[in-house]
Amino acid sequence: MKPTDRRSFLQTTALGATTATVATALSMRRAHGAAERTRLALIGCGGRGTSVIREFARLPNVDIGYVCDPDAGRATRAVEVLSNQARPLSDFRRALDDKSIDGVVIATPDHWHAPAAILAAAAGKHVYVEKPCSHNLREGRLLVEAARRNKRVVQHGTQSRSNDLVVQAITLLREGAIGDVLMAKAWNVQRRGEIGHAEPSAPPFGFDYDAWVGPAPMVPFQSNRHHYTWHWWYDFGTGDMGNDGVHELDIARWGLGVETHPSRITAIGGKLAFHDDQQFPDTQYVGFEYPAAGSNAGGKQLVFEMRLWSRYGLEGVDNGNAFYGTNGWLLVSKRGILRRFDALNRPQPVPESRPQLTSHFQNFIDAMRGEAEPRAGIETGHLSASLCHLGNVATRIGRSLQFDPATETIEQDAEANALLGRTYRAGGHWAIPATG
Repeated sequence: MKPTDRRSFLQTTALGATTATVATALSMRRAHGAAERTRLALIGCGGRGTSVIREFARLPNVDIGYVCDPDAGRATRAVEVLSNQARPLSDFRRALDDKSIDGVVIATPDHWHAPAAILAAAAGKHVYVEKPCSHNLREGRLLVEAARRNKRVVQHGTQSRSNDLVVQAITLLREGAIGDVLMAKAWNVQRRGEIGHAEPSAPPFGFDYDAWVGPAPMVPFQSNRHHYTWHWWYDFGTGDMGNDGVHELDIARWGLGVETHPSRITAIGGKLAFHDDQQFPDTQYVGFEYPAAGSNAGGKQLVFEMRLWSRYGLEGVDNGNAFYGTNGWLLVSKRGILRRFDALNRPQPVPESRPQLTSHFQNFIDAMRGEAEPRAGIETGHLSASLCHLGNVATRIGRSLQFDPATETIEQDAEANALLGRTYRAGGHWAIPATG
């Protein structure tokens, strides 16, 4: 691989935009200016949403107009965090109807990510959507199409794309520091608690459960299928592969240099340690194979490992990535670790200088104003989030999947292919994404 000029690479890596996104940013430049104030609305006022909107509120010329949540208490607390500058709403459609709102920040449970983002784009709003950008692969594709159709910037909340240490690691890989990168490994290892067992009960006072369920199938309220614990239920979450694992998978795919879907997925996993109501596994091991890029090239592999019942990870790192090349290997973790080794496993120096990047949040605002391109645009987000969905399907089905990257379908396996989408609420719901 021909070494790339370092400065040029840092610029393109930090931006990472597609041609469609570049066109969007350039068109928006004519509509916005740096001196203009940008007005945002928050959809989803849990811990993550409140933390993210606080960071946006600290940026120059950014105002928060609304905070939206079906839990009145959470919306009230978000207003307090923002020093009472925002108006609380239970129905976020009222914020979408407000022409003064330029963009929305979506930090809902996963089952609302794509439906809310698609509605926002159709309303002319730019979107910052937390990871994973979709609850399932088909909704991810619908969100990509909605962003293109409405010419809106959609930034994915994989903040590693704006992490200077991670960008430095990707730079080294692109410059050939370990030769041709043929394999990447990502791992998510941590100690999580069980969610226990519960029976259906009445929702808490001030919590609009019908609005919270939204387009998902209606099921009775249950205390361990509520705030945060929704992560571990098929209808509402994507397991920890889509919760924390997506960050490491995004880095792994980025460093591996693949800009397509995998063609084969193999997985094993299950509940080895937990004895509770959650549906997703506490242990997973998933392998992804990528097709050859050319007639003279072989394919590439990406491996993901997850354990939620221990704190001991790999190479002394709980969450991280390793890249294996023809002339050595490289270890990187957001914990502040970057190490390089040669073909004989001898430590090698890494440059001390790192790129000076604006935050992921500032990058989104700059992209809205036409002054930058989103570093984690929706096409990028869809490819990385799809790894979570495909890995979860393979684990759930218990057999290997042959996936067609072009049509985004699983070949010769109707049961698995059906799990690329989801069942919506009987009788319909206003937020169910249109497929036409």
